[in-house]
Amino acid sequence: MIKEIRQEDLAECVQVIRNSFVTVAKEFNITEENAPRYTAFATDENRLNWHLNGEHRPMFGYVADGKIVGYCSLLWLENNECELNNLSVLPEYRHDGIGTKLVEHAFETAREHGCTKMKIGIVEENQVLRKWYEKLGFVHVGTQKFEFFPFTCGYMEKAL
Repeated sequence: MIKEIRQEDLAECVQVIRNSFVTVAKEFNITEENAPRYTAFATDENRLNWHLNGEHRPMFGYVADGKIVGYCSLLWLENNECELNNLSVLPEYRHDGIGTKLVEHAFETAREHGCTKMKIGIVEENQVLRKWYEKLGFVHVGTQKFEFFPFTCGYMEKAL
């Protein structure tokens, strides 16, 4: 079941994001030392509080077994565009369609808000994730290398 995230859910969402993103960090040798700004290490309650109350991002959690096991948020951009952020599913709940359900819910929410394009950034080297997003209709549109990350950022988008 997908629910809208509220203030009292933020601490649980932080744990979902961190525990989910750390698996990618381990796979691609991303550490707190070489990438302190990476999502697995930089996400905390203050950051999510700003997303919720400062930027007014809609946030969604997938609830299973009485707890939040998946999460994502949307950032409204200019030109009727939005960005899907922090899509995460706890490792023990992966491969059951939860990520797909969250993305499809984000598509629906974005369309209702008038968005015509959704963007996302990924670890470019994560070809499994890239192919998964391509199955959902995203198209790879470019890359960028930042000196504060030991990986390349890949950018994808989908027309809504």
